Amino acid sequence: MKPMRHSILSFIAMLALAGSGAALAAGNHAGGHGHGGAETAIGQPGVAAQVVRTITVDMNDTMRYTPAQIRVKRGETIRFVVKNSGQIKHEMSLGTEKDLLEHLEVMKKFPDMEHDEPGKVTLAPGQQGEIVWKFTQAGTVHFGCLMPGHYEGGMKGAIRVGKP
Repeated sequence: MKPMRHSILSFIAMLALAGSGAALAAGNHAGGHGHGGAETAIGQPGVAAQVVRTITVDMNDTMRYTPAQIRVKRGETIRFVVKNSGQIKHEMSLGTEKDLLEHLEVMKKFPDMEHDEPGKVTLAPGQQGEIVWKFTQAGTVHFGCLMPGHYEGGMKGAIRVGKP
């Protein structure tokens, strides 16, 4: 019976770690997963009515995004139309490089983790989704696919946020 109890306690500890990793990846420690428009280090969820332009991002099985380098202006709200043209599941997660690397470690332990954060979209082959994001601060916002092996294989990119 003791090994079973240890397994259950280990599983509960991993779930707690996964929850804290998701909160860290969202960059909003006070309000959970960044819902409700709370500003983070990378900006905040956007409002569709305020979108100033749409950028289409393709994900494929060569572990690349097209485009992988994007430029926006501070204050812009962008609709990212994200397409998975590959044969395996991919995702696009916005974050700081540190947050993405932390969440990547959690994803290695829980590869089937589902995301319900406004700065992330996970897509099966052939699917399309979107992220609407407002860029509130100048600097770099990173994005990547955190499916195990994908980020390490080069599936990452950067959004340069410049002056308005």
